[in-house]
Amino acid sequence: GDILDDYLRTDGVWILTRNKQFYKTNNEKECAEKCEAETNFNCRAFLFTRKKLQCLTLAENAKMSVMFASMDAVLYEKRIYLLECKRGIGKDYRGTEAKTWRGIPCQKWAERIPHKPNYTPQKYPNAGLEENYCRNPDGDENGPWCYTTDPATRYDYCNISECEDQVTQTGEVECMQCNGEDYHGEVSRTESGLQCQHWDAQQPHMHGFTLKHYPEKDLRMNYCRNPDGELRPWCFTTSPTKRWEYCKIPRCTTRPPVSDPGSQCLSGKGEDYRGRIAMTESGNACQHWNTQFPHKHGWIPDTYPCKGLEENYCRNPDGEKRPWCYTTNRSVRWEYCRIPPCDGREQEIAGMNDVPIQVPLTEECYRGKGQSYRGTTSITASGKACQAWNSMFPHRHEKTPDKFPDADLRDNYCRNPDGDNSPWCFTTDPNILWEYCNLKRCDDHTQE
Repeated sequence: GDILDDYLRTDGVWILTRNKQFYKTNNEKECAEKCEAETNFNCRAFLFTRKKLQCLTLAENAKMSVMFASMDAVLYEKRIYLLECKRGIGKDYRGTEAKTWRGIPCQKWAERIPHKPNYTPQKYPNAGLEENYCRNPDGDENGPWCYTTDPATRYDYCNISECEDQVTQTGEVECMQCNGEDYHGEVSRTESGLQCQHWDAQQPHMHGFTLKHYPEKDLRMNYCRNPDGELRPWCFTTSPTKRWEYCKIPRCTTRPPVSDPGSQCLSGKGEDYRGRIAMTESGNACQHWNTQFPHKHGWIPDTYPCKGLEENYCRNPDGEKRPWCYTTNRSVRWEYCRIPPCDGREQEIAGMNDVPIQVPLTEECYRGKGQSYRGTTSITASGKACQAWNSMFPHRHEKTPDKFPDADLRDNYCRNPDGDNSPWCFTTDPNILWEYCNLKRCDDHTQE
C-alpha cells in the first residue's frame, strides 16, 4: 500500500518540538521515507510545508506536544504511536500507558534499578522500548507488560483495552453506505483508538453539534456520526490535544438501496435536487464535478458516491442554503443556482413567459446598529466567509443560538447579538477571529 496509509493526516496545523530534523523533499511521500529512515531519533511524525517543500521529521506527535494553526503546513502522525488500545497480544502497541494493572509505575527500560532487565532498547531496538511505557517485546500471550518500580515485583502486565473491532451484538460487522451519513452503529473510538467524547458534553472540546441543533442526526452517546457531510463518520475525542478524528468504519460491500430518482425542483435546501439545471443565477455555466479546471475542489463524484454529482448539474452536497456549482468563469469560484420551487408555482411560472417574475430581494442593509438585521449576507467586509454560529471551528466562542435565542443566529448569517456597531460574524480564517460584515446602513429614501 501507500506509505502514507500508515500516517494520520491533519491539514493546517504545526506542533512545537525540540527534537527534529530538516530535509528538502518534493512531496509528502519523500518526507515519509525520511521519517522511516530517521536514525537521529524515533520518528513519530513529520511536517510538510507545501510552498517551501520543507520536510521536518519529529520525535514527538500531537499527543506529546503543543499544536497550533499554520495554514501552509500538513502534519502526518504515525498511526501506531496514536493507538492507546492493543490489537491481539499488543506486540505493536506503542501507546503511553506506564503503570501495571495494579497501578504500580513502570521502571524505565534503559534503567537497571530496581531490576536488571533482559529486554533493553540496545538489545531490541525495534521493540519500541522507550521511557517506561508498557510493551510486549517477547510476544507474551497476556499482552503488554513492564518491569515495575516495586523491588518485590520484577514485572507485571498492563491494563490495555482492546481496540474496538466494530462488531455488533448480533455478530455482524458494522459498515457504512455512501459517506456514512446514515450510519447508526455503536463504534465509539476513532481510527487511532481514542475514545469519543459524548455529543452532549462540552469537555474537553466545546462544539455546536448537539441533539437540539441536529435532532435528525442521531447524536446519541459518544457514537461516531457524520452530521455535517464529511468524508466518513467522526467524533470529537476525549484527548485535549486532538479535537476530532475520523472513525474507522468499513464501507458495506453491498450496494446502497435504490433511492427515488430525486427531486426535480427545490424543496428545503435542495439537498435531494437531482434536476439538470447547469447554470448559476447570474448566468455562469457550471464546471463539471469530475474536473479540476478552472477551479480545484474536493467534491469528487467517486469520493461522494451518493451526492448526485453528475455532469455539471447544480447540487447541494454540503448543506448550503440552496443548490450551487463551481463555475467555468475563472474569476467566480462558485455561485448558487436558481431552481424552481416545489410548491406548484413552477408550472404557473412556466406559463407566464411574458410576465416579469418578481424575486424578493434579500435584505442587504441594516438599520441602527443592525440588531434587527435578518438578511442572509455571510461575507465579511474583507471578503472572508463567516463561521456558522453553532460551530466551534476554527474559533471557539460563546455567541451561540442557545445563549442568544432572540438574535436569530442561524447558519453563518451576519448578525449583531451583542449590540456592536453593526452586524458581524466570526470568520473561517483561523488567524482572524471576527470582522464586521459587508453591509451598508439602510437609507430611508433608498428603502422606499
